[in-house]
Amino acid sequence: MSGHSKWSTIKRKKGANDAKRGKLFAKLIRAIEVAAKNGGPDPANNASLYQAISKAKSMSVPNDNIEKALKRLSGQQDSDDFEEIFYEGYGPYGVAVLVECLTDNRNRTSADVKSIFSKFNGSTGAPGSVNYLFERKAVFMFEANNDRLIDIAIENSCIDFTESDSGISFEFLPQDFKKMNEIFIQKDLKYSNAEVAYIPSTSVMLDIDQFTKITKLIDALEDLDDIQNVYTNFDIDENLLDTAIN
Repeated sequence: MSGHSKWSTIKRKKGANDAKRGKLFAKLIRAIEVAAKNGGPDPANNASLYQAISKAKSMSVPNDNIEKALKRLSGQQDSDDFEEIFYEGYGPYGVAVLVECLTDNRNRTSADVKSIFSKFNGSTGAPGSVNYLFERKAVFMFEANNDRLIDIAIENSCIDFTESDSGISFEFLPQDFKKMNEIFIQKDLKYSNAEVAYIPSTSVMLDIDQFTKITKLIDALEDLDDIQNVYTNFDIDENLLDTAIN
């Protein structure tokens, strides 16, 4: 399982306090608003909006919040202009870090991201220094695992899947996200997470102490309001996950 998938599993098992959940929901709603503003409010004709809504729902954002966000944009011309920016760098132990942002102030975000990398013994790099290590894929994670799931995935051109004690993770081409999301919903197969994400092509294996240090960098980045996602290429032994969570 990729570092991204393991980190998602760990965060879900650890849970989050109300403040962190509120911040996460705000970020997911921001992604919906930006996607709708850039590509139109109809998810059937806006792939980015469809993906943003699906991810928000998989993270338990109430439908009412999503609907209110879309209604707010109806006819709205004076909302803040957010742009998507990526920052690249390395954390401790040579772990590659790709940071996805939505910001209305590029200078503020750049200063914040660089400060956190420096604080936790990392460094930012030039564009292209890290992103070549990642591939954009549609990812669906399930806590339960069965042959039916695997059969459906293989029948629909699944690129790869990984089984673990935490469940199973499937990877598809990004353009297949909508199709697979609808298939899983129609067949009443409930996933724990669904998104189009940047998945590492190579991994850096960490022990528990190294993992604890790299997660401080990831947590600090994710705590910034402008950060949407943090992707890394760390890996950790499955047997250490429970220790990592506790």
